Amino acid sequence: MKVKAFLAVLAASCCFIAGSFAQESNDELIERIKPVGSVNVAGAAPAGAVASGPRTGKEIYDGACTACHGVGVLGAPKLQNAADWQPRLDEKGFDQVWKNAISGINAMPAMGTCGDCTEDDIKAAIEYMIEGI
Repeated sequence: MKVKAFLAVLAASCCFIAGSFAQESNDELIERIKPVGSVNVAGAAPAGAVASGPRTGKEIYDGACTACHGVGVLGAPKLQNAADWQPRLDEKGFDQVWKNAISGINAMPAMGTCGDCTEDDIKAAIEYMIEGI
């Protein structure tokens, strides 16, 4: 008998709750279920961010390339180090090195770690990394 009474109260509660949401507008629904917070990833451009203009090769390198190319992670050629860069440039040429950076090579993902870079940005970063060699 107690189970039947419990189920009756439960069913009535569900009908009441469902009925209160039935009158809800789309705007009210969106407000009720919106996220409490958001996730920000260090170094990544915020959603909806617009580029502030052209960046220099150094700015791109400092923001996306330095973690690997600064110390040569997994064989990445180091910044302005002729011993690392010159054999690649002699063997493949600049254009192939650039294409490899765009599509990814070995442990380097496509476009490196620069989620908002264009192909020209990658070119500028490489030009900065080989500057003076």
